[in-house]
This record gives sequence, structure tokens and C-alpha cells, in this order.
Amino acid sequence: MSGTDGADLARFSINQMTVKQLSLPELADACGASGVTHVGLWREPVQAYGVEATARLMRDAGLTVTTLCRGGFLTAIDADARAAALADNRRAVDEAAALGTDTVVMVSGGLPAGSRDLRGARERIADALAALGPYAEAHGVRLAIEALHPMYASDRCVVSTLAQALDLAERFPACQVGVTVDAYHIWWDDTAPEQIARAGAGGRIHSFQLGDWITPLPEGVLNGRGQIGDGAIDMREWLGHVTAAGYTGPIEVELFNERLWARDGREVLAETAARFLDHVLR
Repeated sequence: MSGTDGADLARFSINQMTVKQLSLPELADACGASGVTHVGLWREPVQAYGVEATARLMRDAGLTVTTLCRGGFLTAIDADARAAALADNRRAVDEAAALGTDTVVMVSGGLPAGSRDLRGARERIADALAALGPYAEAHGVRLAIEALHPMYASDRCVVSTLAQALDLAERFPACQVGVTVDAYHIWWDDTAPEQIARAGAGGRIHSFQLGDWITPLPEGVLNGRGQIGDGAIDMREWLGHVTAAGYTGPIEVELFNERLWARDGREVLAETAARFLDHVLR
């Protein structure tokens, strides 16, 4: 990357899942080679490498951790399962604080087996946030509810729109609970721009993520996020919405894509940074 490109990448963050084929040391090295200074991390590889070891690695590489993915999965009905979920989310907060990030991305969870009660599931999320919000604030961490596309409502996330995410978040102080704006999941929703403005007015945009929408979706639909510029989403438009809402933080590219994972991770990282410059900033 040239010096100009390095300056342009000042807000770019590579989500670890985009290049999950890279180990944490490889990711840190590749970021240095590409002029990338921000990363979003995932709990499983961080735990495998060691939280404190990861924190040292990031610091030594000059990398800022923008988010930790993920907390959530708070919809269980069984008391023991709910207690276990709360304990795991407290661990996620502890890990985020150790890594130096102030944001845990929350994927709320799908319907419990045999349930069809979406409203009840959302209320259980609210109950859990009431317990987790103060704990997060005490550790300097914010919980960012992510709305996922409705195709994930049954098994992964009963929060399907930004309005639903904000309806939950606004029950709590913004320093405890806000939202993740992920264009991949909400680009189809005509009400999303006004909800982004609502989130910005309340100081609740805690994370902004990008991934492109490509079809046909793969079997299972989870790993179908396209490289920036390959799909249907106008990235500049969504950057415009969050900018108008007052968001000036990192812009994280998070891609789940088998074809990208089969390639050299360093090549994918460099390509993603270049696509960010071409399709988001320019």
C-alpha cells in the first residue's frame, strides 16, 4: 500500500472471519504488510491462542481491536441454559476488556427447540441485557446488538431489523447497549436509513460492518457473504447513512465465504483492503 492508501485505510478494519485461514500471528503480520491497523476478533481463535497472548500480539503489532465477536445467544427458556449463557457473556466482556476493545457484538439467538414465540424470545433477550449491561459498563465495554437478515430468525437471531434491535437497546443506557449496523443484513429494509438516524441520535451506533449480497446463496446460507463490490449493495450509500448519523468509527469488513477461505489469506486481506478503497471510500 502507498502512503496515501495507508491514510485512506485509517478507518478500515478487517474482521478475522474474513481471513479465518490465517492464524493470529499470520493475521498480525499480514495486516502490517497491508497497512491495516484495525482488526475485529472472534472469541474461539482468541481463546485457543490465549486471551492475554492475543492482547500482547495485537499491541506488539500496532493493531487496535475494534470489536469482539460474539456474545449473545440469550433466548433459552431452561433456567440452567440461561445461567450458562449469562456466564459466557460475562466472559466475553472480560475478554473484550483484556483485548482493549470496548465493543462486544451480540448475536441474540434463535428460537428454542419447539418454540414459535418470537416476542417471548425477544423479551428473554431484554431480561438478559438487564443483567449484562451493568456488568459490561463496569468493565468499559458496550454490548452491540446485531440485527441479522430474517432468513436467520429461526436458528440464529430473532432480531431481524434495526428497529427491533433499537427497541431492545433503548431500554438501557447507550453506554451499556447499542447496535451493530451491518449493511449485509439490513440493506433490503427501506426503513433502515431512518433507524440508523435514530441510532445515531441516541449515540447507539457501536459498530459498522460491511459485506456484499451475492446470489445464489450457498446451501445453509451462512457462508454467502460476497467480497465488497461483487454484489447488490451500494457500500457508499450505507457509509453515507452512518456518517449522516454521526458515526466516525471503524468500518469493519466481515465476510463468510468458502471461496475466500480457500484462497491465500494474505491475498484476500490485500484484496479486501483494495476493494474497500474502491467501493466504499472512492
